[in-house]
Amino acid sequence: MTGVDLTPLVLGALAVALAGPVPALMARASRLHLTPFAAMTLWQAVALAAVLAALGAGLSLATGQTLREEPGPVGGVVAVLALTVTLVVAARLLLSGHRVGTSLRTLRREHREQVDLVAGRHDDLHVLEHDVPVAYCLPGVAHSRVVVSAATLEHLEPAQLDAVLAHERAHLAARHDLVLEAFTVLHRAFPRWVSSDAALREVQLLVEILADRAALKVGRAHDLGAALLAMAHGRVPAGSMGASGSDLVERVRVLADRRPRRAQGVALVLASWAVLVLPTALVVQPWLASLG
Repeated sequence: MTGVDLTPLVLGALAVALAGPVPALMARASRLHLTPFAAMTLWQAVALAAVLAALGAGLSLATGQTLREEPGPVGGVVAVLALTVTLVVAARLLLSGHRVGTSLRTLRREHREQVDLVAGRHDDLHVLEHDVPVAYCLPGVAHSRVVVSAATLEHLEPAQLDAVLAHERAHLAARHDLVLEAFTVLHRAFPRWVSSDAALREVQLLVEILADRAALKVGRAHDLGAALLAMAHGRVPAGSMGASGSDLVERVRVLADRRPRRAQGVALVLASWAVLVLPTALVVQPWLASLG
């Protein structure tokens, strides 16, 4: 008699851990902010692995040892329940993706239309008459906008303005909006007792840090930091990405500490691969063994 197949249980536990406790622990490690690209890679790997584990748990239960050992009614019920859970998970992901994507694109389209109506033009910028310094970008496939207030042009020094604009253009060039959209989809697809707010908050912060790093290619950290603080009270519309968003204190701290940390970066990338390989191996290995 063969032993009990624990693969579905392990995958289910892994999915829950990667959706909640693991992101909560990662969010406490502020040191990850010092290698933002590698940290973003790890966050994406954890999110994808959680989805793979959740789907794999149902599939492995429906096609695994239980069904082979109980080919009668019991096995059939187990298979139907497992496939139902898998389909529910997939359906929630698809529905969340549709809702989030539709909502964001509608918000951005409407705001672009409003900006085009009321904003003035300064080179490639859209300038709003507003007395609070603010800058943000509205992503789109072919209709992106970089928007600033008149107060931004008035109060920021040229070097500070260049750094802020480089920050916003970095968001658009790297399509950070798609990264944020993916994590928003995952966050809304699952109940709060399973998902963690930490993942979405950290990814929002990391995309800002990545854009800050890109801005330093055209300006000094001092200029960017001063510009961020000058725009600290600015508020950007939903669906946009603004330079003044997401934990300015932490971003200024990271700007002041840009020493290379190659060992940490390599370790995080390797951890990303390991996190992705584990659920894949747990699903694929039993099938390969059954063919042997």
